[in-house]
Amino acid sequence: MRDGGRISAAIEILGDLEVRRRPVQDALKDWGLTHRFAGSKDRNAIGGLVYDVLRRRASLAAIMGAETPRALVFAAYALMWRRGLEGLVAACDPEDRHAPKAPDADEAQRLSAGMIPEEAPDHVRADLPEWLMPSFRRVFGEGVVGEGQALASRAGVDLRVNTLKATREEVLGLLEGLGAAATPWSPIGLRIAAGEGDEKAPHVVSELAYKRGLYEIQDEGSQIASLIAAAGGAKTVVDLCAGGGGKSLALAAALGPAARIHAYDNDKRRFGDILDRVARAGADSIAIVEPGAGDPLARLDGTADLVIVDAPCTGTGTWRRRPDAKWRLAPGALDMRVRQQAEVLDRAARLVRPGGRICYVTCSLLPEENEDRIAAFVGGRQDFSVADASGIWKEATGTELPDGIAVKVGGGRALRLTPRRTDTDGFFIAVLHRRG
Repeated sequence: MRDGGRISAAIEILGDLEVRRRPVQDALKDWGLTHRFAGSKDRNAIGGLVYDVLRRRASLAAIMGAETPRALVFAAYALMWRRGLEGLVAACDPEDRHAPKAPDADEAQRLSAGMIPEEAPDHVRADLPEWLMPSFRRVFGEGVVGEGQALASRAGVDLRVNTLKATREEVLGLLEGLGAAATPWSPIGLRIAAGEGDEKAPHVVSELAYKRGLYEIQDEGSQIASLIAAAGGAKTVVDLCAGGGGKSLALAAALGPAARIHAYDNDKRRFGDILDRVARAGADSIAIVEPGAGDPLARLDGTADLVIVDAPCTGTGTWRRRPDAKWRLAPGALDMRVRQQAEVLDRAARLVRPGGRICYVTCSLLPEENEDRIAAFVGGRQDFSVADASGIWKEATGTELPDGIAVKVGGGRALRLTPRRTDTDGFFIAVLHRRG
């Protein structure tokens, strides 16, 4: 396919999303199944255009004075992909029957200017849903636009070296040809930088090093959360919302074979391919606890040195990778997540022994899901206190604490990682000690 056909395909897929309001991955998959002539490079380019539009939908619409799929894709191709008006006009070649019509006079003028109108409100400049601006402004204040813009950028591919099988230096050598580099904060992380335009990210799961279990795909922020949870050691661990097992695998490597990690999730469908991942990693210390009749974790009540709560949340911190979720999130979903977070914290409290700890983690930037939940939890209990997670940072990472990520809550300090401040996904990390 030529670029004109790719542009038309992106316009078609975004139109489908408007009508059917479904996850973008489903729309892209269905388009590929009905257009089998499109090769992998074509599908990658089309998906890249669609995702970039969703990352910056509000600001692109302001530039174009329209929110139609055509206007948004034109703006993404000309401005985000740096093809310019001239490149867009060339792509809209009238001799290419798959290409859209060339930009009209108004579209051409707007693309040439390429400017967000001065009167555009902050939620447009930040590419954030308007209804969430009070929450984001409460966290970031005058820096909200910059934080939103960073959250609307592309993310690289982050890998966690499996130290049960290899060192970072060994895996760096194996992936040198892919452009892998050491992550700035995690001592066990690698990053392959995000490409521009239609540049394709390397297929890291096809590498023999991956098949041998030498690394896992895991955002650096998630790696840091696992390292902070593991700091201080633990023998009995419960991963209460294990899902696919990313943090269980990281904890198995960080804590070593002497620890026993009980990976549980109340919906077994979320386990996905966890058994294959555990086997590939050689993480023999992980035991999968399936949901079932009664309470499968009851036998562990009051025994855990560490309970990690990767709490269900809105996922606002992952919008670089899942930009369609940004525009589909509704207030009711936030309310539901807040209730679930309170419930899972209460369950964690019954599991942890006196003198043990809970590590509460979300991939959210919203205070309602983070410091509000921690403040409410410790406010209602005299047996838990908030540790100074910022003091654990250096022990866990070997680096100095970045500016602006410490969050005062409940007499202690939690951490908030963001794309702008740490170049990671958005994460909130709080460590709660149960008094002995």
